[in-house]
Amino acid sequence: MNAADRPLTERPARATSRTQVIETLLVLGVSLGSSAVYAVLAIIRRLTASVPLSAQTSQLNTAVTPDRPWLDLAYQLAGIGFGVVPALLAAYLLWRDDAAALRRIGLDLHRPVSDLARGALLAALIGIPGLGLYFAARELGLNTTVQASGLNAVWWAVPVLVLAAVQNAVLEEVVMIGYLFTRWTQAGWSTTAIVLTSALVRGSYHLYQGFGGFVGNVAMGLIVAVAYRRWGRVGPLIVAHTVLDVVAFVGYALLAGRVGWL
Repeated sequence: MNAADRPLTERPARATSRTQVIETLLVLGVSLGSSAVYAVLAIIRRLTASVPLSAQTSQLNTAVTPDRPWLDLAYQLAGIGFGVVPALLAAYLLWRDDAAALRRIGLDLHRPVSDLARGALLAALIGIPGLGLYFAARELGLNTTVQASGLNAVWWAVPVLVLAAVQNAVLEEVVMIGYLFTRWTQAGWSTTAIVLTSALVRGSYHLYQGFGGFVGNVAMGLIVAVAYRRWGRVGPLIVAHTVLDVVAFVGYALLAGRVGWL
């Protein structure tokens, strides 16, 4: 019997470890890993432009066809729908190997009150210092001005921004925390290596905003990693991330043009 014919339980641990790492690289390659590569290219483009970084703008949630609102709504919903697919893929891969895996990482509705309360607390812990870091980095010329919504004043703008916030939260916390922590643990990585690698990848795909975005999201990655290690659930992390993005996206849409510091 050759190695390929052996049952999984009889294969060498090294081969299993290599398989786990390859799988995570492929999942990242079709999701946040590719975003990190494009973000690195974006910051290089920004730094080599004739305009200083602090004078540049990063626009999120942009309109695709602003002159045709219904078509733009279709584009926005399609982007949100396809944006959550990598998280569904990661969840499926975990579930395929272990039917109890999703409950084990806290991707369920068994503790809604606890998840909401912890998520709100975590959002406050991250959001207030994060806002200060953003303004400091912008004043120091290390960050672009982030426009959190580029949608027109249409009736569906706020619901779409809320859905976009949920999509971001599910994608990042399921993939970066629930999935990668599980797979890299199975691959034999140390806790320190897992936490640092996950946080650095999270920071990297925000580099398009500038260095403030990078540092802020590395810090966020470290905080949510500690919270996950303590609580063992991605539920509160999804709640916290959703709250942060809803405040940023909807707050900007409602206040831009009315509040000078935005």
